[in-house]
Amino acid sequence: MIASDEFVGAAKIQATALCFEPASVFVRHPIQDRTDDEMRQIADDALAEIVAALTA
Repeated sequence: MIASDEFVGAAKIQATALCFEPASVFVRHPIQDRTDDEMRQIADDALAEIVAALTA
């Protein structure tokens, strides 16, 4: 899953409650007011971590 770093704690709590820990990548928060170019940069910055999570 990919979420903003504001949700790290919530993701841990949910994973514990479900007894399931998905591969997770957290990006800079907030994202809702970002421009398209800013979102592309966030995605580019996270790409290596996303690929590593998918191929681990």
